[in-house]
Amino acid sequence: MKLLQSINPFDQTLLAEHTLMTDGEINLVLENAESSFRSWKTSRFKERGNLLKQLANTLRANKEKYAFTISTEMGKILKESRAEIEKCATCCEFYAERGEEFLKDEEIKTDAKKSLVAFDPIGAVFAIMPWNFPFWQVIRFAAPTIMGGNVALLKHAKNVTQCSKMLEESFIEAGFPKNIFQSLIIESSKAEKIIEHNIVQGITLTGSEYAGSSVASLAGKHIKKTVMELGGSDPFIILDDADILLAAKIATQSRMLNAGQSCIAAKRFIVIEKIKDEFLHAFKNEVEKLKQGDQLDETTTVGPLSSLQSAVELEEQQNNSIKQNAEIIIGAKRSGANYQPTILSNIKKGMPAYNEEMFGPVASVITAKNDDDAIEIANDHRYGLGAAIFTKDLDKAYLLARKINSGAVFVNSMVKSDSRLPFGGVKKSGYGRELSYYGMREFMNIKTIYIDP
Repeated sequence: MKLLQSINPFDQTLLAEHTLMTDGEINLVLENAESSFRSWKTSRFKERGNLLKQLANTLRANKEKYAFTISTEMGKILKESRAEIEKCATCCEFYAERGEEFLKDEEIKTDAKKSLVAFDPIGAVFAIMPWNFPFWQVIRFAAPTIMGGNVALLKHAKNVTQCSKMLEESFIEAGFPKNIFQSLIIESSKAEKIIEHNIVQGITLTGSEYAGSSVASLAGKHIKKTVMELGGSDPFIILDDADILLAAKIATQSRMLNAGQSCIAAKRFIVIEKIKDEFLHAFKNEVEKLKQGDQLDETTTVGPLSSLQSAVELEEQQNNSIKQNAEIIIGAKRSGANYQPTILSNIKKGMPAYNEEMFGPVASVITAKNDDDAIEIANDHRYGLGAAIFTKDLDKAYLLARKINSGAVFVNSMVKSDSRLPFGGVKKSGYGRELSYYGMREFMNIKTIYIDP
């Protein structure tokens, strides 16, 4: 019998083992989703909203337990795990309070006596989620999906199976009817069996470009709607009139949060040539303040990577870049899955640190001649998820932001997801949007109703 394992990445200790579901158990989950949807889709917004508010309370009441599980399973420091749970609770409250408004009928003036757009639930939304934000990634799809009258199915990353189980338990504890949210403990090879089922009408995936391509192909084969949030190699542009100290501080936060394992982390730091040395000095000073180590130690600021394999792959990208004349400013050392926060400079096109997504605490500093060159470098990538610009000239920042090919541009601030704003990317970073009312409507039937005498 094959088991999934939860392993503490800091010291590689085994935390738990989990039995995979049989085909019979998977079929039962799908049947339960179909049955539950029939009643849930007719429930009132007030009922759904009250349950989401109770889920927020449940998350907060169990914050320490959930945070400990997140940290031990995937390596995030406790402070960040607690913040993740709080963000989930806030998201639940947001959709509880705004969901009905987002989905109210929209009347449109035509030749008819009355014409409108209505938003109807479609069935089950199947989510394939990653390990890096094991609660947040799930709640940000589940809260709007369930508030809209759909039901939710989760296939989580195998290394955070304890989190997957706890998420399902949290919905039950909050008082949701059974089977509105269900976790599937399965291997990726079982995904098509779920996607092809009639109850599944939408698939959302956050993960790698390869995973997105594979799942989107399966969904297309079965004519199912998809939303894809894939890789990112976000540019962080520092113009010559920027507040250097502010830029260095936020650059450190953005690159090193969650040990650098975030799709929207700043990864390519594009700095105008005349201020390069000043920025590098300030950036190095900020990175030197970090403490890498045991994620359960409250003094640690950067935990281990999620797995030994991830650390080895990151080191290979780093070392291949160094062989091509990238310069080490600080760090570049690994012990097991523990990776020292690193800055590489002199990054050129063709290096892994330029062309590839570096999913860990390695910052790539690229020099630009001027503003136009900085934008060209920013757009010179297969990904287009987020971007940041640092400058004191806000009018210029707006004009440059419009030239960047990405799903979001933040000025003098760190790129982050926010329930109030749409989230998603372009190019190989995926398509569709999560969060805001844009995300809530992705998995609704946008129905035209035309009424004439």
